[in-house]
Order: sequence, then structure tokens, then C-alpha cells
Amino acid sequence: MAGLLTGVRVLDLSRILAGPWCTQFLADLGADVVKVEKPGEGDDTRRWGPPFLKNADGKDSAESAYFLATNRGKRSIAIDFASADGQALLLQLVGKADVLVENYKVGALAQYGLSYDQLKDRHPQLIYCSITGFGQTGPDADKAGYDAMIQARGGLMSLTGVPEGEPGAGPVKVGVAVADLMTGMYAASAISAALYRRAVSGEGEYIDLALFDTQVAWLANQGMNYLVGGQLPVREGSAHPNIVPYQAMPASDGEFMLAVGNDKQFRAFCRVAGRESLADEARFASNAERVRNRRELLPLLQTLTRQHSRQHWLTALAAAGVPAGELNNLAQVYTDPQLQAREMIQHLPHASGVSVPHAGNPLKLRQHPVTYRAAAPLLNADAVAIRQSWLGET
Repeated sequence: MAGLLTGVRVLDLSRILAGPWCTQFLADLGADVVKVEKPGEGDDTRRWGPPFLKNADGKDSAESAYFLATNRGKRSIAIDFASADGQALLLQLVGKADVLVENYKVGALAQYGLSYDQLKDRHPQLIYCSITGFGQTGPDADKAGYDAMIQARGGLMSLTGVPEGEPGAGPVKVGVAVADLMTGMYAASAISAALYRRAVSGEGEYIDLALFDTQVAWLANQGMNYLVGGQLPVREGSAHPNIVPYQAMPASDGEFMLAVGNDKQFRAFCRVAGRESLADEARFASNAERVRNRRELLPLLQTLTRQHSRQHWLTALAAAGVPAGELNNLAQVYTDPQLQAREMIQHLPHASGVSVPHAGNPLKLRQHPVTYRAAAPLLNADAVAIRQSWLGET
């Protein structure tokens, strides 16, 4: 079945994570994504390992797990930007593209005749998306931006980590490159909206996305807490700044995640724990009071939760309608029956002759389902096919 973006051609000049994450999403929706790479080397992340994909003979291939995670469903062509022939070929491909995605430094593509301003008059319907660390304008536009430093400068690390006064206190970055990933998703959303607008008006669009802007934009309630309340939020570990109790809790054999979202659920939790009277105390009766008095409440609750096992709490709280869950490692995540039922593990063919497991796209589309064509391509593997299908060469 055709995907939502079947027929859309995407010229992908991006590397590393934010841009490739965007274009992988577009490929999942059916777009024909052509990944342009440096001859002989390709995307830097091809070498970001170990681990590397094992060939059919059990030996490491040249494809890192990192690269495989962000480039499924695409086709690869190697083009030398610096050569006249390479520039001419790229300009031909631009003429056939609906979307161009790039994440070069500000102004870098102008020397090859590939900036938006150089292309827009010849290709007024082109949707051109630039992804950089700090955007196309402002005093830091020329600075490189990488996820870890964006998490730090953008405030996320001030919110993430062990609270002050506890062992191991200090800021930490999130375990995956969330600034990159969220920028990729904003890019995919903007491109999809621009494609709709172009279908209506015939006009292309220029999209300027910055990792730094993205990181600040999705501080969400934490950012708004500061803008409205005027007080700097502090690190709370696994706890929530606006809801209590909403954090990892100790059981007799480990920890589980408790996610009480309202006063009714808090009363139900207290009932399961054998202390429903806590929900009647004025200092704990409403969420606002529980937030104000969390330092008094949590030790009381932790004393109760330590009396039983994790499984006891998960079973009893599920029966009472109180959200709670396991703290799983990845081995447990990927074998979770719910994940299996949702077909979230996909096995895709790779050109090396092996099958590559992937975490699937979370979109479940009834009429135009997500397209899983193949794992990430080998470098330049599709050059002939791309020139034939896009440029009509024989």
C-alpha cells in the first residue's frame, strides 16, 4: 500500500543525527529519500562504533549500529561536492526534488551553488530545510552545535540528574541525543506542513531549525514553570516538579515507577497501601498541597512501599487504576509483550545479506501504513538506480 508521502522525493544532504532522523521518518511514510554522501567515506556515523553489524559470516561489517538506527528506507549516492561534475549532478537532482534537507554550517553550501537563495528562483516549489546548532541568524549562528552541549546550554541538564544533597548529586545529560532527535521531529513536522501548503498554493518554503531553539522550546512545563513562577527549577531525579507522588519508589526487592496523576488516584494508592487516612490530611489532600509538602510526604510513602515487592505493587495498583510500571532495561523493553503486540520490532533486509532488527515507527496508520523497505543502505549502493529513476538516465 502507498504511504502518506509516496511520490515525494527528498534529497538528503544531512549527516549525523538530527537531519537523518527527520529524513528516516519521511522515508517511513513512503518518501523516496536519496542520501547524498562523501565518496569513500560517507556519513561520519557509519564509523561510530562498535557495535557494528555482523555480516552473514559473523564478522563485523563497515556499518555501525548508530548509522543503522537513523538511515533505514533510504538510497545512497556518493557525490563530490567540490568537483564540477559533482556540483552539476547535485543541481540536476535538486531540480527533481520536492524537499532538500541539509545540516551544513551556515553559508557552507553557497560555494557549491546549493544555498536556498541560489536555488529558490529556479525552483520556487522546493521545500528547503536547514538544520544547524544555532540557526541562520544571531551572534552564534556560525558556531557548531552538538547535542551534549546543547542539552547543557539549553537548560536541560540543570533539570536532569540527582538532587543536591544526595549521593552522586549533579547534572547529567539524557542517555540519548534528545536535542538532535526532537529537532529532527520538528523538521519532519514542518516539512509535512510545507508539503500541504505547497499542494494548496504551489509555493515552496525555507525552514530554518536550530538545535538550541528546539531544546528551549521543548522545556515545556519546566520552562513555563520558570517563566510564570519566576523560580529556577531544581533537579528532582525521577520525580516530577508539578505532581506528587510521581517518581521511582522503593519496594522490598528494588524500585518501581509510581505515576499518580490526580487526587482520586492518590486516594486509591493510599487505600492499597493501607493508609487511606493520608489522603484526608489537609497537607496531602490536593496535588498542590502534596507538591508543597513533598519532603514530608515522600518518606511516609516510601516506608509503606518498602513493605512489599515490586510485583505486589504493580498488580495491586493496576487493579486499583493507579498508574505504575517497571523500571526496565533494554533487554526487558524489547521483549515486552505489549511492544511485541504493537509490532514495534521490525526485521529489515540489509544488502550484506542479513536481517537487521529495528525499533519501528510508532505511527499506526490504517489507510496508509508505515513503509519498511530495507535497512540503511551501503555507501553509493544506489547511484545507478537513482540516476535512472530521478534523471531518466539509461
